[in-house]
Amino acid sequence: MKEWLKVSCLLCVFGFVREIRPSEPYVTEYLLGPWRNITEQQLIQDVYPVGTYSHLVQLVFVFLITDFLRYKPLIITIGAAGVIIWSMLIWTTSLLSLQILEFFYGTYMAAEVAYYTYIYAKVDKKYYPRVTSHTRAAMFVGKLISGIISQLMINLELMNYRQLNYITLATQILAMLWAFGLPKVDKSLYFHREALEESTTAPPSTNQLQLDPQVESSPMQLLWQHFHNAYTNPRVLQWSLWYAIGLAGYLQVTYYMQVLWKVIEPEPQIAWNGAVDAVLTALAALSALAAGYLHSGRLRPKASLLVLSVLSALEGGSVLVCCWANDIYWSYVGFVIFGALYGFTITVASAEVARNLQEESFGLVFGINTLLALIFQSLLTIIVVSETGFELSPIDQYAVYAFYFIAVALIYFISVLVEHLWQRGSEQVHAKAENLE
Repeated sequence: MKEWLKVSCLLCVFGFVREIRPSEPYVTEYLLGPWRNITEQQLIQDVYPVGTYSHLVQLVFVFLITDFLRYKPLIITIGAAGVIIWSMLIWTTSLLSLQILEFFYGTYMAAEVAYYTYIYAKVDKKYYPRVTSHTRAAMFVGKLISGIISQLMINLELMNYRQLNYITLATQILAMLWAFGLPKVDKSLYFHREALEESTTAPPSTNQLQLDPQVESSPMQLLWQHFHNAYTNPRVLQWSLWYAIGLAGYLQVTYYMQVLWKVIEPEPQIAWNGAVDAVLTALAALSALAAGYLHSGRLRPKASLLVLSVLSALEGGSVLVCCWANDIYWSYVGFVIFGALYGFTITVASAEVARNLQEESFGLVFGINTLLALIFQSLLTIIVVSETGFELSPIDQYAVYAFYFIAVALIYFISVLVEHLWQRGSEQVHAKAENLE
């Protein structure tokens, strides 16, 4: 087996095992069940927001140290944080312990950046598209199997909501142990670069100096140069904003969806959360594949923006179905449609960002975009959920999220229209000027 494929497979096993968390589709049912003594209000205002804020704050530090520590320690940290989280879910009961647990959940999510960027430091650039698809697919498959397992266990009455946590704990232990076996990273993109061999044998051309300023740059200078080159590009900035705004809305919608379902159907005979999670994951994966196929040379940037504007409006509509439907099954359908549409839009946005980037700044830019998304999500939480904000009911919260997506669609649709009219006007002015000459 080729070395790049071997490394990719080893990392994919970690991603696959980590995503097998059958307790997650039912975590709200568990926390509001007889095993814990907390109210829905405490869960919404005192517990879940801690995870959001913790994720944001820790991502800043994780983002800075991942490259310096050469990725692998952070991947091990993911597994260790998972073990702590699900151990505390099983064997603690207080509100304070849940808040501490949410802090570690922030660690668990923030350290994901190491999983996604580790592979770029281990394989040649020409394999980037393949290994990226491998790591994403591994997580999709793990999440799909997790949803199926959880639904079967509940429907067949083989386990209750609490007992599902034991399976999740076992997979997190396995993932942590597997992470220790990952090949170490000898070089990284910024702090542990290897000098280019070519620079010792031949003087670089002007183009090489422009493309590879890192030969003489310090890590921080190189970070700043990649940041500056990326975000002074109008296309990168435009699509990065879309990526961050879309991701923030998606995180907020998925984070509190189980609470909404609990309001719509307080005592369901059978909660189909696991099945919904499995179907959503499958459709999101297919949507991502479809987006990759359609986007590859078939959609121009302006057309992509127009398509995403329409799909964003549809995402908002599907969220309205989730919260305005009195029937839990219609809410399930709305959520699945939302997930499928998001899988398409985020893939197109990612591809458009990547299209305009230097290859080696992928991790940096997507990390910053994720950080920006978490800032937006935290603002949404403060405004919509917290006591310092409007403290809306779950149904009203989701109405706000729906119109959030619709507003974004309108803004970008108007921007496309203005850009088109501007270009058309400029062409007419140039044509008249040429005629006068």
